[in-house]
Amino acid sequence: MAQNIIEELITNLTKLPGIGRKTAQRLAFFILSMPKEDALSISESIKAVKEKARFCSVCFNISSDDLCSFCSDTTRQRDKICVVEEPSNIVIIEKTGAFKGLYHVLMGVLSPVDDIQPQQLRIKELLERVANGNIEEVIIATNPNTKGEYTAKYIGELLKPFKIKVTRIAYGLPIGSDIEFADEVTLAKSLEGRRDI
Repeated sequence: MAQNIIEELITNLTKLPGIGRKTAQRLAFFILSMPKEDALSISESIKAVKEKARFCSVCFNISSDDLCSFCSDTTRQRDKICVVEEPSNIVIIEKTGAFKGLYHVLMGVLSPVDDIQPQQLRIKELLERVANGNIEEVIIATNPNTKGEYTAKYIGELLKPFKIKVTRIAYGLPIGSDIEFADEVTLAKSLEGRRDI
């Protein structure tokens, strides 16, 4: 009976991304050895997320209220919007401490191959925010891959009539790397994204 319980936990843990059977097995036995309070705390956190988490009515970030903590924060720069693909991207940007404006989550990227069209993303809502607000700049922070680039260009074209500043995050050589180890595309993007010193 106990083996069936452990096996069920292992099977459920393999449903998580990046968790194979061996890792799930290690996690299951680790959970078994944890103090009961800690294990139940994890369980309660998962339950709370599934029951209470929803999307912000303005930017579509994850929130437990109608407005997320960024949209309700009056100290944030309300004239700048950073457009990201997924709510998880906000966490990474916030860790830098470099952006103090608002966000807009697209909930994916355009991909004709996967039949993901503009109406399936939160592009219309972004345009409404720009039209209704005092937005001076939209920073497009989609991933620097084919789908992210396609999405950024598409949104950039839609924002042209608003006569606002539309920028794209820079990318290129990481700090501490050597030019000789960079591929041509990365180096080309580094040259394109150069700035004054």
